[in-house]
Amino acid sequence: MDIRTASDEDWPSIYPFYSAIMAEGRTYAFPERQTLDEARPWWMEQPPGRTVVAVAEGRIVGSAKMGPNKPGRGSHIGTASFLVDPAHQGRGVGRALGEYVIAWHREQGYRGIQFNAVVETNESAVHLWRSLGFEVIGTVPGVFDHPEHGYVGQHFMFRRL
Repeated sequence: MDIRTASDEDWPSIYPFYSAIMAEGRTYAFPERQTLDEARPWWMEQPPGRTVVAVAEGRIVGSAKMGPNKPGRGSHIGTASFLVDPAHQGRGVGRALGEYVIAWHREQGYRGIQFNAVVETNESAVHLWRSLGFEVIGTVPGVFDHPEHGYVGQHFMFRRL
């Protein structure tokens, strides 16, 4: 698997699984039913952030976006979001993207990474982030409207670098 910076030409290949994941409504509180052009600024980061793609066998199978969690006095802490094409989940794509994101933030001089909204029922993501050294530092109850579980919490997760 190769992970590289996403180009403008990559967005049409990311969008189908971005759109499918948003339509499922289980992991992100992003708008649903966005068009290709409406969704683009929600995922394709501008500097100082970065969006990357994971490519396997010539096909984009996942993507991550990363950058400062907050501007100014909060810019020493990074954040990131991840998408794995549902057809490729369970094959190490998320772990490879997570490892890339940690290394990138470290290389850029960030002091830590904060995930602001990991849905508590997303057990595979919580397990993955814990295995990569993130801790749940708090959970805000009932802030995510899950299609099966109703109102569930979102974890704040943090990893020092």
